[in-house]
Amino acid sequence: MTYCIAEAGVNHNGSLEMAKQLIDVAADAGADAVKFQTFRANEVVSKNTPKAEYQIKTTAQNESQLEMIRKLELNEEEHKVLILHSEKKNIEFLSTPFDLSSLKFLTESLGLETIKYPSGEITNAPFLLEVARSSKQIILSTGMSSLDEIEAALGVIAFGFTSSKIVIPKPGDFKDAFASKYGQNQLRSRITLLHCTSAYPAPFNEVNLLAMDSMANEFNLPVGYSDHTKEIHISLAAVARGAKIIEKHFTLDHNFPGPDQKASLEPNELRQMVRQIRDIENALGDGVKKPTSSELKNINVSRRSLVAEKKINKGDVFTKKNVAYKRPGEGVSPYKFWEMLGRRATRNYNADELLDEVEDD
Repeated sequence: MTYCIAEAGVNHNGSLEMAKQLIDVAADAGADAVKFQTFRANEVVSKNTPKAEYQIKTTAQNESQLEMIRKLELNEEEHKVLILHSEKKNIEFLSTPFDLSSLKFLTESLGLETIKYPSGEITNAPFLLEVARSSKQIILSTGMSSLDEIEAALGVIAFGFTSSKIVIPKPGDFKDAFASKYGQNQLRSRITLLHCTSAYPAPFNEVNLLAMDSMANEFNLPVGYSDHTKEIHISLAAVARGAKIIEKHFTLDHNFPGPDQKASLEPNELRQMVRQIRDIENALGDGVKKPTSSELKNINVSRRSLVAEKKINKGDVFTKKNVAYKRPGEGVSPYKFWEMLGRRATRNYNADELLDEVEDD
């Protein structure tokens, strides 16, 4: 089954109650997990960092990125409330850490085994190494990345998976770890890649879903899709192409203030997306081409049999003029048409009566 991650992100706007409501919505929609973002603003953003273009459009014009991010933090106690609320709602709690303190809190204090790693940090090798050394499973987003950059990141992760935590990497260690049989085995059992277009919202002509195939072929790893388009149909297409994970931002109301609200689904849209993903999974089937149980009921009324085109008397020769092929399909197959020609009827037939198979003389 496709693992559906409902990305709450920072759409709680710093409100614990809104965050709890987002968990409720994700659980009600049937998502497998609800994901937040865990960070300490001062450790992530310097005071001179400009906002992204989409953030300028969706948030206050006179504040810095640091000021914007500070308002979206959830503290440790609030996280503990949210993970308990998620357990109550029977939905997995996930979060993306953006700094070492947050990573340690998620893995050690909250006991998260799966870490979702963000696209923007894929070149942050020191942080990526610590994530690899702290996590049992990693979902690696690859927005803004080339195949070479993804391979480099996987090398860091492979080194983290296969080396002691006290070992300081030397030049070439990451490539060696990636190339090793043990490193490859660890990656295959512990990594899922997410294709992503890091634009909010992502233009349809920049989605490039075929890149999922390229990543799967290049790295022999499971691949999913983190969808930043405005609607749901691209996620559905990704599932049909074999996405193992779908991640999608959602909100209580996309008219709320905040940097990600406009590119997020509302509750009814999230519910619709998850339901349609499950429909697609059912529709994909097992790949074996054979009649289904529903089709078996329709075979006889849909297919044809050999019938008498007109009255045929016993002893008459079957010809193209007195043998036809009509529904239902419960008689002699039309494949026998040429075998019937030239043989004699062993009994009388009325028009449209199913013919009997004629045995060899």
